[in-house]
Amino acid sequence: MKYSMVFSAALMVVALSACDRQAPAAVPVVVTVPGPAGPAGATGATGSTGYTGAPGSTGSTGDTGAKGSPGYTGATGATGDTGATGDAGAKGAPGKTGGDTVIIVPPAAPAR
Repeated sequence: MKYSMVFSAALMVVALSACDRQAPAAVPVVVTVPGPAGPAGATGATGSTGYTGAPGSTGSTGDTGAKGSPGYTGATGATGDTGATGDAGAKGAPGKTGGDTVIIVPPAAPAR
C-alpha cells in the first residue's frame, strides 16, 4: 500500500513529462496519509495434520546360487632317466723338440 501511492505519483510525473504540450510550472499533487492501523483480528484456528501413510513392506531376498564343484587337479609327471657319461678321448702323440729348424732370411732389396 505504501509503495502504490509513490508508484502512482512517479507514473503521473513520467506520463505528464512525455507530452508535447507545455506543462504548467507546478502541479499540486495530493498525497493522502493513512491513519493509524485498526485492531488486529482474532487468530485463526490451526489446521489438523494430515495422515501419514504406513511404510511399505520390504521385499524378500533372492536365493543364493549353489556352489560349483572344484575342478580336477592333474597328476605330476614322472622324472626322466639320467643320461650315460661319455668316454674320455685317446691321448695325443707327444710333440717334437728342437733339431731340424730352418730359418729363411730374404735377400736385401736391389738399389734403384
